[in-house]
Amino acid sequence: MCAHVIVAEDDEKQAELVRRYLEREGHAVTVVGDGLAALEEVRHGAPDLLVLDVMMPRADGLDVVRVLRAESRELPVLMLTARTAEDDLLLGLDLGADDYMTKPYSPRELMARVRTLLRRSQRSAGAATAPAPDPLLSVGTLVVDPARHSVSVGGRPVDCTPGEFRVLAAMAAEPDRVFTRQQLLAELHGFDRYISNRTVDVHVMNLRKKIETAPRRPARLLTVFGVGYKLTDPAKGAQLASQ
Repeated sequence: MCAHVIVAEDDEKQAELVRRYLEREGHAVTVVGDGLAALEEVRHGAPDLLVLDVMMPRADGLDVVRVLRAESRELPVLMLTARTAEDDLLLGLDLGADDYMTKPYSPRELMARVRTLLRRSQRSAGAATAPAPDPLLSVGTLVVDPARHSVSVGGRPVDCTPGEFRVLAAMAAEPDRVFTRQQLLAELHGFDRYISNRTVDVHVMNLRKKIETAPRRPARLLTVFGVGYKLTDPAKGAQLASQ
């Protein structure tokens, strides 16, 4: 598919390299050199994808993602970073970025990830225009509404990042099923094989803080040691324990 891609990169040589590869695949490309310009272009340019460097003047990439998700923009974001610390990389995903690559990177791999994000975004857009709304997914008092992209626990709204929502929705659709990390990664990134299993663990950790009464002693989102994770109704578990 041909798409409008914004490249936010203050290194002119890197920006030009990315622009050339994107245009070679038929995409329209807008290049900006700082975070505030990226936000302005997103708000007025109706892009399909944002390729976003982390270290930029005026506003860094993490701040840009934070603002976009606060504005409830579902624009796919691929972050580029020279940072190698795992916590720094995962912070971008926690804020709502869809994928990241560390510098130096292969331009061919970059294009593969761009294609993956655009395909997934296109599928999501098609699903959004389907005539029948998705049913509510309920696991005890936890309710996931795919159509409205909302989550609640006991009637209390829960704010989730796009990645957290995808993990939770997949598990809520099949309560008590044990999902491996690879299966949950498939929900997050389609067939993108480059993302670390650690990504799933971070999303699960953050979800527990939001949906569990005692996150360190989870009753809903459980670890199945050596396998993965499952979502269950804690009331059901308490009932079984009392029998």
